[in-house]
Amino acid sequence: MADSFIGLMLLIGLFSGIASGIFGIGGGIIIVPALIYLARFTQHAAIGTSLAILLPPVGLLAVMDYYQHGNVNLKAAVIVAVAFMAGGWIGAHLANQIMSGGVLKLLFGIFVLGIGVYVVFDALKSMA
Repeated sequence: MADSFIGLMLLIGLFSGIASGIFGIGGGIIIVPALIYLARFTQHAAIGTSLAILLPPVGLLAVMDYYQHGNVNLKAAVIVAVAFMAGGWIGAHLANQIMSGGVLKLLFGIFVLGIGVYVVFDALKSMA
């Protein structure tokens, strides 16, 4: 059982890392649903684990490659990172103190659905 858990975690990490490098997406889109639906984590545990996963690497190797190609605005990255840290703390506090797992799951689904609809329509518009 431990081997299958390790294998599943490796697959989730590899797939989400590749998607992050290609699309610039983070843990919320792939890691959180994978931990919930494949590894049977609770909503809160999946979110907390996703944050722990992203804390050390935050795409360090991907950022280095993009930086080497002149595709990183360090000023913007620092400003957004500081605000992101504050927002992450506020969001975590709200999620852990106020929201149930069901509310979190509903809000997450609405968020992902909204992003998906926007991306599909934007892609169709640019293809026309």
